[in-house]
Amino acid sequence: MLGRICPDIECDSVFELDEWQAVYVIVAKKSPPKKAPKLNEIIFMIARLGGFLGRKNDGFPGSKVMWTGIQRMKDCTLGWSAFRTMEKNSYV
Repeated sequence: MLGRICPDIECDSVFELDEWQAVYVIVAKKSPPKKAPKLNEIIFMIARLGGFLGRKNDGFPGSKVMWTGIQRMKDCTLGWSAFRTMEKNSYV
């Protein structure tokens, strides 16, 4: 609901750094930006993880799609955190 009320706030006020970066890398297929994207952008990316198609007339993602997307976001975050830890310890 916060994404509907305040879509232009930065997503790092709601999501942890590893959460939004993992979602960004998986969905956008490019490196995460230095500055956190807008909340609305990340919400739609999370919705895509949950199966939301984002067609022109689809409207805002529903609770079931968001629930599934958040579950997948958590899995992606675990992998992203592990990768970053390995990278810092130069295992990669």
